Amino acid sequence: KETAETPEQEKPAEKAEPTAEEIIADLNAKLAEAETQRLLALAEMDNQRKRAAKERENLRANVEQDTLEPFLQVFEHFTMAVTAAEKAQNLETLLKGMEMIQAEFDKAFSELGVEKIDAMGKEFDPKLHEAVAQEPSDTVPAGTVIKQWSFGFKSGDRLLKPAMVIVSSGKPE
Repeated sequence: KETAETPEQEKPAEKAEPTAEEIIADLNAKLAEAETQRLLALAEMDNQRKRAAKERENLRANVEQDTLEPFLQVFEHFTMAVTAAEKAQNLETLLKGMEMIQAEFDKAFSELGVEKIDAMGKEFDPKLHEAVAQEPSDTVPAGTVIKQWSFGFKSGDRLLKPAMVIVSSGKPE
C-alpha cells in the first residue's frame, strides 16, 4: 500500500498575551460597568423607598377616611338634634332624637369593628374594666360590677378604653 502524503495541517495562531495597557483598559471598563450597575441599584432602592412611603401615606389616608365616614352622618344628625332641641316643646321629642343619634353611633362603631364593653352585673375583669371605687352591697357578691360610670371599647382583642366601674366589696360588715 502506498501512503499518500498529506499536507501539514495549519496550526491556529497562538493568542498573544495581552499587554499591561490592555489589561488595565479591560479592568477599567469592567470597573465602570460595575459602578454603573451600583448606581442603578441605588437609584432603584431609592425609588422603591419612595414608592413604599407613598403607599403607606395612601393607606393611612384611606384608613383615616374609612374611620371618619361613619361619623359624618352622626355629626349631621347631632347638629340637627341640637337645633331641634332649641325649639322643642317637650323632652320626649328631644329624648327620641338623642336615642336615634346613639343608635347611629352604635352602627358606626359596629361598621368599624368597635365593640362596646357593658360591664354592669359582670365579674370585675382588670383586662376590660378600671375600678374607680368599691362599695358594699347586700345583694351583689364581692368582685361584681355594681355601677358603670362609662362604657369601655375594644376592637377585636385590643382594648381601646376600659369601662370605668364601681365594684361590690360584698356584704357590709
